Amino acid sequence: MPDSTLQRDAVDSTAQRNAVDRYFAISDRGSTFGREIRGGFATFFTMAYILVLNPIILGSAEDKFGAHLSGPQLVTATALVAAVMTAIMGLGGNLPLAIAAGLGLNAVVAFQIAPLMSWPDAMGLIVLEGLLICALVVTGLREAVMRAIPSALKQAISVGIGLFIAFIGFIDAGFATRIPGDTGSVPVQLGATGQLSGWPVLVFCLGVLLTVALLARKVKGAILISIVVMTIVAIVINEIADIAPAAWGLTVPAVPDDIVAAPDFGLIGAFSLFGAFQQVGVVTIVLLVFTLILSDFFDTMGTVVGVSNEAGLLDEQGKVPNLGRVLLIDGAAAVAGGAASASSNTSYIESAAGVGEGARTGFASLVTGALFAVALFLTPLATVVPAQAAAPALIAVGFLLMAQVRHIDWERYEIAIPAFLTIAVMPFTYSITNGIGAGFLAYVVIKTVIGKAREVHWLLWGASVLFAVYFAIDPIEQLLGVK
Repeated sequence: MPDSTLQRDAVDSTAQRNAVDRYFAISDRGSTFGREIRGGFATFFTMAYILVLNPIILGSAEDKFGAHLSGPQLVTATALVAAVMTAIMGLGGNLPLAIAAGLGLNAVVAFQIAPLMSWPDAMGLIVLEGLLICALVVTGLREAVMRAIPSALKQAISVGIGLFIAFIGFIDAGFATRIPGDTGSVPVQLGATGQLSGWPVLVFCLGVLLTVALLARKVKGAILISIVVMTIVAIVINEIADIAPAAWGLTVPAVPDDIVAAPDFGLIGAFSLFGAFQQVGVVTIVLLVFTLILSDFFDTMGTVVGVSNEAGLLDEQGKVPNLGRVLLIDGAAAVAGGAASASSNTSYIESAAGVGEGARTGFASLVTGALFAVALFLTPLATVVPAQAAAPALIAVGFLLMAQVRHIDWERYEIAIPAFLTIAVMPFTYSITNGIGAGFLAYVVIKTVIGKAREVHWLLWGASVLFAVYFAIDPIEQLLGVK
């Protein structure tokens, strides 16, 4: 009788495994449960840095009314949305793609949108952006918009965002600072006094060296390893050296009283869907949402195609399996990110780390999502990381995005000049929208003056008109007597 029971249990277990295998097509794609699990772990540890960086980027900014978002609450929101949406991507999209708050997108929210309105209003715009993306996917317009933007401008947008993120990293770490009250010389300087000084800045410099060394050695999880190591170094230095708490910024590195804590869901649902319209003009809102959609579009399409290609999942026409569902889930992730105040969530190129470990199906995403769920209870660990230990990751991300500049044809001025303006204007004006607008307008004007206006897609013409109004809004308002 016991033998019969054991045999029946074994048969049931085998049937269960076969059902899961059939659902995810694990065997059909040449994978195994072991590879999928390893891949899920690899992806998580490669992108877990977002649990630190997203709270730092969003938490370091203040909205129009001087309000800051809570660090512990941001960790919870970041982990929750990543866990849920990554699991949904695994179940619905059946691709080894993980989802979390998008770097670059969170910078737009923190440093461009929030200063114009309240945090709930800003997150409401993220929800609107996500809903619009979902609508574009359903109607098929998402691919039309993608085709309308020249590839070189898409790459320039990513490069510009990379430089913008790196600049933020240098500023947050205190490596570069604004010269207070000095309007007659350069706007920024090295350190706080024209030279590097203080233990916190040393932590940042060592962190940059460690990060680039790990990247050069192609160490998996290089960014996360650097953050962990330099946080430990910062804690030790803070214990043995006499350092004013203010020198570290918003987060002072110290051993937490607890490692595990109950998640704080205080930011979940703290958004206002149409509150932004009461704070800024309709043209500005349209451009802000347009910027978010552009960034989300290009990041997602590049990531989905790149990861699928790496996994050998593209068909003979180069199409991604279940693309419609994948794009719809990605749009829903933006909605979820805004609703949770975690910023827009999107697919992560770090998912390629899981593919490198053998992941080929959505089962790996279930594993990654489960690990993010566990991270919900590890908030104290994430909230002891100072900006100086996390900022090197921003420099690394800036480098990785900058690498796309090689795909731009710098010999063709009609595309090189708009690409250059896109890249340069973003960090120099501290605005991603300004960079995209400058690039679009330059592209349309140059194409027109060289007699190639017909090559410009009508969607790009429409966007350029909006940007022209955006840049000239002050004289337009004066002419109309609004001011």
